[in-house]
Order: sequence, then C-alpha cells, then structure tokens
Amino acid sequence: MRQLSMATRRELTAAVGQRYREASRAEKVRILDEFVVVTGFHRKHAMRLLRGDIGQSSVRRTRRRIYEEAERNALVVLWEASDRICGKRLKALLPLLIESMERNGHMGLAPEIRAKLLTMSASTIDRALGKIRQEDGRQRCRPVASTLRRSIPVRTSADWDDPAPGFVEADLVAHSGPSARGSFIQTLVLTDIATGWTECAPLLVREQTLLSTVLTELRRQLPFLLQGIDTDNDSVFINETLKAYCEQANIVFTRCRPYRKNDQAFVEQKNGAVVRRMVGYRRFEGLEAAALLAELYRSVRLFVNFFQPSFKLIGKQRDGARVRKSYSAPATPHQRLATDRRTPDAVRDRLQEICANLDPVALLRDIRAAQQRLADLADVKPAGGSIAAAAPPIDLFLASLRTAWKEGRSRPTDRPILKVKRGRRRPDPLVQATPQLQEWFKAEPWRTGAELLTRLQAKYPGAYPDKLLRTLQRRLKSWRSEQASALLFGSADHAAQIDATQVVR
Repeated sequence: MRQLSMATRRELTAAVGQRYREASRAEKVRILDEFVVVTGFHRKHAMRLLRGDIGQSSVRRTRRRIYEEAERNALVVLWEASDRICGKRLKALLPLLIESMERNGHMGLAPEIRAKLLTMSASTIDRALGKIRQEDGRQRCRPVASTLRRSIPVRTSADWDDPAPGFVEADLVAHSGPSARGSFIQTLVLTDIATGWTECAPLLVREQTLLSTVLTELRRQLPFLLQGIDTDNDSVFINETLKAYCEQANIVFTRCRPYRKNDQAFVEQKNGAVVRRMVGYRRFEGLEAAALLAELYRSVRLFVNFFQPSFKLIGKQRDGARVRKSYSAPATPHQRLATDRRTPDAVRDRLQEICANLDPVALLRDIRAAQQRLADLADVKPAGGSIAAAAPPIDLFLASLRTAWKEGRSRPTDRPILKVKRGRRRPDPLVQATPQLQEWFKAEPWRTGAELLTRLQAKYPGAYPDKLLRTLQRRLKSWRSEQASALLFGSADHAAQIDATQVVR
C-alpha cells in the first residue's frame, strides 16, 4: 500500500479524532485499528493523536546553545589571523593556529573554550562568522531556486532529432575585455537548430526584463515563428520573468545540463564564428557602444544568413574510441530554410525577394565601417560627442579587399584588429633551429614533424627532446598555410595588376 504523506495524515487525524473521542470503548478499538492500518502509525502514537494529547502544531523545541559569545569572539580572532579563509580550511587549521597564537602570546584560551573550538564543525564555523561577514559587506552567493530550475525541462544535444525551423538555442556573449568588473554590454545570440539562422542583439545590462524586451524585437526579425528556446543555466535566463514570457507566448522553454557546453553546441559555435569574429574581445560599455553594436548586427544578420555557407552535422558513428562524423553539404541558412518542406511558400518568396536585393560587397563594407568605429571607441573614449566615421567609398573598399586577398586575410591590414591575442609567454624552444628547419622544409615540404625532429636530434644530440614534437607540428602547419597562400594568390606583382572591377566580377 502506498504510504500517505504527512499532510494527508494530519487531515485524517483531524477528521477521525472528534469521532474517536465521542465513541464508545468498542467503537474506539475499531476506529483505532482502521486508523493504524491506513496511516502506519504506532498504535500508542495513534491513540495519543486521536485523544488530542499531541497537538497538530507542536511547539518547536529550542536547541540548547553549545557555543556562547566567548567561543564566537575567539573564533573571530582566529579567522582574522588566518586571513579570513573559509570554514572548511579554518577547521583544519584551528589546532595548529591556536597552538601557535598561544605560544606567541597573542591569545590565552580557557581549556573549555579551546575544547569547544576544536570540536566545532566547518558548517558551524561558517554560521558563526556569517553575521560579521555580512557586516563586512560580503554577500552570500544565493543560487537559483531549485524549484524553479526543476520546473524547466532539460534538453541535451541528443534530444534534437529533426526540429522544425523555430526551435533555437540562446546564449549571452560578454564584451568585458580582460576584466569582468563593472557593467558592460553583452550580446544575445539566437541560433536556429534546423537552419543555422542566427540573430544577434546587444544588451546594455544583464537584466531579465530587458532580455524579454530584446527577445521580442528579435522575434519580429525572425523569418519563422519562434516555437522553442533552449538556454544555459544562467540566472538571467532561469527566472520567473522569462518563464512567464515563454508561457504567455506559447514558446517551449528548456535548458541544458549545468557545465555541459556541448548541449548548446549550435549557439556556442556561432558565438565564436559570428560574434567574436565580428566584434572581438575588447570591452564595450555605454549607450554609444550599444548603438554601434546594433548597427553592426543589422548588416551582420543579412551577410551571415544569406552569404555565409556552413556545414551541419547530420550523424555520428562510434568505432571503438574513434567517432566518425558526417556533415551535410555547405549551405547558407537562407538556402536551408528555402529548401525545408516545412517553410511556408510566403516566407520562401519573401526571403528570395530580400536576397535578390542584397549586395554582399556593400554589406561587408558596412560591417568594416562599423568595426572601425567600434575599434576607435574601444581604443579612445572622447570627452564629448560621438565618433562619426564615414563609410569608405566602394573603390577604396575594393582596393583594400585586393590587398587583403593578396596577403591571405579577410580584412584590410591597415585596420585595427578587434581580437586581442595573447602572445607567447615562454621563450621559443626552437628559435635557434628555426633557420635550419625552414631550409629543410623548403627543400622537402612533405616531411612530417616527427621526421624533422628526428633529423634535428641527430644533428644536435640532447638539445631538442621529444616533447617538442607538438610545437614543431604547429610550426609546420603555419609554414604550409603560408606556402598554400602564396600558391593560391600568386606573387605581389601579379596581385597588384588586378583591377578592382575584376575583383567584383
């Protein structure tokens, strides 16, 4: 028989108790037998409950205080002497710390106080120090309510079978630069699972109401109806505001597993391929930067969704420790949406009309102009006024494209690079052997890294250990890339003869 809950038992006790107290002795025996069978209570306990000897709301007994003000004051002194470490670490340190402080004359504890401090648990230490930590301004980190989190279903990467267009993954990309202090802009990214359609919008601050407002604007830009949204476990997503918003708009709201980035592989890939590639890693804050980001994303959404083909994973097969992945042919999000049988004809015709009126070169020109203004804003913040940079003429832009293609890059070399990369932090272990390695590579470019390292070890015994193999392989990869670029784009003299109109054609 299923066990009753305590609430049901209390209701049953209240309903049967009055009848039990007014019944005869024989009826009390029968009522008590039934009550014990239904509730599972011990017979003596059931009798006391039905007689009313035990109140329904029993008075909570106060726990006898073990640690008094003297123990707490001594604990505060020890905590300060330990440089305010946490309770678990302080618990392990207390025997050594007390002995050391008494030996050096910093404190003298009574035997009973010392004994209580040594028996105090780590949780009790944290509770005893809680008040002084709050007075010091240290706020306790409160996690998202577990009840709210449990009410949102979990969706893993394996649960995406073949969803219709409209089921998206959402994530935030922080533009905080090297420091996460203060307020900075974040980018909300939505990526459709079926087509890869990506929408981006800046958030001035991390606030759930603002997130709902921006999400409403993005829904108007989407070429399909937003049917489901899958987020991570960030508190800006997991809250009553966004949950109520999705329920009101009839949007399926799911979340990934905590600390499982692969559950949101679609949007995580776009975070790097779209947002970081277009904006970089610098810090942006304030209304002016948010306006520039919004201007940039207006061109980016058209350029990425209509002129940027991408691969899509269609299957994985495990062969022992090796996983073989199969991908579809590269296609733009617009092409995938147009060929999807679930796309309405009106949407398909509208997208085709938009695509026919788009100029990829003009879009890329607008993107570069917005990137330049963002770079200027990140480098120097003027005292007043906004940074106004006119868009470069189309001929200058095409000339810069020719220079970029000649050097194998995707942007003009005279423009500042938004992404800041950290340089080598350790000395190059192959700096002395680089000329020799380059000579061998030019003579025999098909040689592997292992073959070149073996040859290097034979020429310089003991100077280059086996652990340098991965470093040498990365060096070879860079050299082969440069060689391939030279083969594809030709010499500098030949590239300089290419006319801008030929580039357009």
